[in-house]
Amino acid sequence: MDDKNADVVIQGWKADADTEAECLTVGRIPDTEAVIRIPARMVPIIRKACDEAERRAQLQ
Repeated sequence: MDDKNADVVIQGWKADADTEAECLTVGRIPDTEAVIRIPARMVPIIRKACDEAERRAQLQ
């Protein structure tokens, strides 16, 4: 992670057509965004990354 920003970059599996269609019931998906699947086993890792991003954002 770049020390100069607080962004979290996430890589995951591309969502299948059914999942994407379900997400579209809530609203459109901008062309610059994607629906991805994150395995549940990664929740603690993502939580840690979010906590670190929040800490970095407070330093800016």
